[in-house]
Amino acid sequence: MSSYAELLKTPGVARIIAAQLTARFPNGMLSLAFLLHIEHQTGSYGAAGLVLASTSIGQAIAGPLTSRLMGVWGMRRVITITMIVCALAVTSIAVIGMPVPLYMVVGFIAGITTPPIQPAVRTIYPKMVNSQQLTPLFSLDASAQEIIWVLGPVITTFVSLQIGTVYGILLAVVFLIGGGIWFLSSPELGRVRIPRSRRRLGVVLTKPTVLLATITGFLLVGACAAIEAGVVSVFGEGGAEAGIVLAIFAIGSLVGGLSFGHIPISPWALARRMFIVFVGMAAASAALNVWWLAITLFVAGIGIAPALAVLFAIVSSSVKFSDTAEAYGWVGTGQLIGAALGSAIAGFLIDHSGSVGAFWAAGGFALLGFLAAFIGRRWSPDLRGRDASPIPDTQPVPVQPS
Repeated sequence: MSSYAELLKTPGVARIIAAQLTARFPNGMLSLAFLLHIEHQTGSYGAAGLVLASTSIGQAIAGPLTSRLMGVWGMRRVITITMIVCALAVTSIAVIGMPVPLYMVVGFIAGITTPPIQPAVRTIYPKMVNSQQLTPLFSLDASAQEIIWVLGPVITTFVSLQIGTVYGILLAVVFLIGGGIWFLSSPELGRVRIPRSRRRLGVVLTKPTVLLATITGFLLVGACAAIEAGVVSVFGEGGAEAGIVLAIFAIGSLVGGLSFGHIPISPWALARRMFIVFVGMAAASAALNVWWLAITLFVAGIGIAPALAVLFAIVSSSVKFSDTAEAYGWVGTGQLIGAALGSAIAGFLIDHSGSVGAFWAAGGFALLGFLAAFIGRRWSPDLRGRDASPIPDTQPVPVQPS
């Protein structure tokens, strides 16, 4: 903990972590908020799944595209434009009754204008700390990120079920705008300039390490989203147990991230951490009562933040600085699609097989995530004894003739 405390004393680090987490908080809220709201409006989890799938398609397009645009237009301009449009689209879903096809169109607009906060901040981090501090910073950020992916749904569940689904969505809009403005005010956005990449869009995905991180992140967050939908389904509307279980899930992830964040990253690190997630989630489906779910999901949570820290570090160490924003855009897209599709698949299985179907989905996502990490270990760099800084960009230097 002393190393994390020292890291947070670095000028600007604590502030920018807090600002970007606040701005990205809706990423962990909107999938579940949309699921609850559309189901409440239509009476079908399947219809809600269609809206989430449409949103995920927009997010898939947005991630690398808007990240790439930051190297052309600058971070502040791209984030401001996308934040405004996204807030309007999300608000429309909350306050305007629509047929399902129109919900899908507006959901797509919300997805394609998701602000590229994550690629921006991941690109900024290496310029804020020295090389020895970068890997611990990724670990700290991954631990804090669990507030988004796990604690976010706790707040969404409470507000949506106790007050109303409209307010659950509108609360996400408040975080989107408030956190976005806070992040945009950070001086680091003016100091760090993302170089224009000289590669074609998507070429960075040909790097096996980036592809591994994208696929594994997609499966990991998909598993978490399915768990969240399953927990809500088990305890039903008005059940305080859902919030308690999801909070314990979050605590497990925070404990894992802060406890294991200092461990050097080996090629086996990602597979080991994904195996912990799989074991906990697979065991959860055995008994759907509050005590069993609390125990098994705490175990599953222990692997989540450490796995995310590995994803961030291996991507950073494997690409040039000019490609980091796009690389993290693809990784972020994978996570956002995972959140949407995990909820969508869980929703369909809940409709057809009951609450346990969501836990089957989560176990399946987690198993595939472990297998991807296991098979892809050859492409996971060995960071023991080396830092995770991006590869410097080089270009020809003009020489005056003598």
